[in-house]
Order: sequence, then structure tokens, then C-alpha cells
Amino acid sequence: MDQIIQQLNNSNHVLIASHTNPDGDAIGSLLAVGLALDSLNKKTVLFNESPIPAVYRFLPFIERIEHEIKDSYAFDTAVILDCGNIQRLGKSAETVSRIPVIINIDHHITNTRFGTSRLIDISACSTAEIAYGIIKKMGIRINDAIATSIYTGILTDTGSFRFSNTNKTAFTICEEMIGCGVNPYEVARHVYGTYSLGRIRLLNLALDSIEISENRKLSMMTVTQDMIEETGTQPEDVDGLINYVRRIEDVKLAALIHEEKMNSHHSNGFKNFRVSLRSDGSVDVAAIATSFGGGGHASAAGFDIETTLDEIKARIIGFSEKL
Repeated sequence: MDQIIQQLNNSNHVLIASHTNPDGDAIGSLLAVGLALDSLNKKTVLFNESPIPAVYRFLPFIERIEHEIKDSYAFDTAVILDCGNIQRLGKSAETVSRIPVIINIDHHITNTRFGTSRLIDISACSTAEIAYGIIKKMGIRINDAIATSIYTGILTDTGSFRFSNTNKTAFTICEEMIGCGVNPYEVARHVYGTYSLGRIRLLNLALDSIEISENRKLSMMTVTQDMIEETGTQPEDVDGLINYVRRIEDVKLAALIHEEKMNSHHSNGFKNFRVSLRSDGSVDVAAIATSFGGGGHASAAGFDIETTLDEIKARIIGFSEKL
């Protein structure tokens, strides 16, 4: 950590970025680090390639997050947050990889250890927890904006303190963040409080798509582009749907297959899919995801793949034979 703090203190123009299709931890840690460096009068750009999900647009200074890296930017340092590998940044990964100093901050066990320096803590409940530690050690005052960002990252990545990664530190930090001005009710109201009618309709279609393996140990849900278009929803509305299949009785491994919108036509008939995996703790889904070029945690992981829907379904169902 000391080396990273020294690099940050010596930096002038910093790019701070997190993974595509961001969750609360990716956005919360991004904002927290960005706002903290602002207080040191660093020139900063906050970047995420994807649109910000509606449930996180309440966060302070969310409008600071840019979705394109302009060629005119001349960064001396990049801080990459919550990314198991640099490709998780999306199309801008190659551009970012040319920045002289790359600081890799993450909590995924599958992290590839990229970058000039790195702080990987797999015992941390979230990247926001690690960001909090850095900010505190740098002596930066945590105002209500930074506190809300950290609190949101921890709250969402622990599933409201329900997931197995919830640790004592999560509660300790969140208590401190409340003391710094966080309103837990307001955060929960925005993150969990309301759904659009379209999302409810999408949920109905997604529930109808559920398939269970013969041994009932694997469940699978599918969300296609046709379903997205029919309900008038956005890709961000898929977030959290996997929880419905992971909670089915006797299921050890749950999968959500999300067909992503294609930017170009595949002549071979293949489509792009994002596959999210969850387990009850008895299955290491990080190992499964890594075998497909993805990553994550032992009980929550994912990967991207270009194939047909029938093929990826067959491969996932095949995992049930080993359960």
C-alpha cells in the first residue's frame, strides 16, 4: 500500500476507471478514489465505458464519470478498480495499458496481477473496502460524498450484508461512514426501493425461462435481446435477476445467460453472451469462469463468450453432472 500511496502522491494527471457493466462496488470505489484525489488537487478523469445503471445515479458527483477516453488526455497514472484483468475495462483497455503507471486495486481471487503496482486483497468484502483503507492511510478527510460512495460499494457487494463475503470490517467501515453523513435509508431507497414496470415485465419473462437440471442441483435463467426489446428495458435491468435462480431449493450452481447487444453482425450465427455464475459455497464458480476467460469469486463469478444460445446452455447444463 505504501508504494501505491507514494505513486498517487507523485501523480499529476490520473485516470480512474472500473469495469464495464458496473455494479455498486465498481461505481462506489471509482467515485470514492476520484473524489479523494480531487482533494489533493490532482487532475483526475473518472471513467467507465458503460452507461451508469439508474439505481446508482443518485450518488454524489455521478455526472463526473465519463464514458470515453479522449485522445488529448495525457495521463501519467491510471488507477484500475475492481477489475480482475485489464480487459474488463472494455474497448479502452489497450489505450489504458499504455499509461506509464498502472495501479491495480481489486479483491477478486482471479485477478491476473496486471499493472505497475497492485493491491489485491481477496479477504476484503469489496474494492470499496480497499479504497477506504488507502484513503484513510493517505490522511484524506472522508466527506459525506466519499462516505456515501464507500457505503454503497460495501452495501451492494455484500448483498446488504447477506453474502458470505460479509466481514467484520464491512460493518465497522459502514458505521464510520454513517458518522460521516451517510443516510442508510436514502441509499437503500435508491438502490433497492423502486423498479420500473418494464423491469417487472422482464422479470416475468426471465422467470419463465428458468431451466433446472435433472438432478435439480443446477438452475439456469436466460435473458435475450428480444426480451429486452419487448419490455423496453435496458441491460442494467438484468442486474440482480440471478438471485431468483440462486435461491431455488437444492440448487448448488445458478447461471444467468444474458445475450448482449451486438455492435456488428456475426456471419457464423454466433452471438455475444455475458454469463453470471453463483453458488451456494460448495462450488468454485471462479474456477469455472476462469476456464472461459472470465473471473470473480468462489461463490460469484462470470465470463463473456461468443457462441450460440443452444451451445452455451448445453455447456452449462453439463456442469450439473459433476455436482
